[in-house]
Amino acid sequence: MRFAFIVLLAVLAPCAVADAQGGKAPTLVMTMEKGGQVTIELWPDVAPNHVKNFVDLSKQGFYDGQRVHRVEPKFVVQFGDPASKTKPMDDPAMGSGGSGKTLKAEFNKKPFDRGVLGMARTNDPDSASSQVYLMLGDAHFLNGQYTAFGKVTKGMEVVDKIKVGDRIKSITAQ
Repeated sequence: MRFAFIVLLAVLAPCAVADAQGGKAPTLVMTMEKGGQVTIELWPDVAPNHVKNFVDLSKQGFYDGQRVHRVEPKFVVQFGDPASKTKPMDDPAMGSGGSGKTLKAEFNKKPFDRGVLGMARTNDPDSASSQVYLMLGDAHFLNGQYTAFGKVTKGMEVVDKIKVGDRIKSITAQ
């Protein structure tokens, strides 16, 4: 009986999150300082703690004013180091900062296709914090190794034009 209850919760929990959002998956809009917006649909059904962390940090303004510190053509656009607000982009520590909190991995079956939002981490699977990346191309070697927790639904053309040093004006919940 207990097992059946746990299975039922696992099936219904994603529905409850969607219902709380009016039947839709939660979304965030990233606005770039140079113009352009990127809409990202989040996946609380496969990575609830990563979604909550990203939404909470966004609501606190954590990402506002940060710069993109890594762009690998046909691979990723990465941001989330709070030092990028003030430190030079060529600072040796750039790309190593976080929010001060870490998350346990929530590896799932979502493939790392173009447009997917993933969480960066160190070699420790449970070291994710605030750094995230948007996929510029498919990278299935990341599947099951990193946490995928959302996907660009609008504005991929903006993501394609992002360069190292471009500043994020804001990330807001919709």
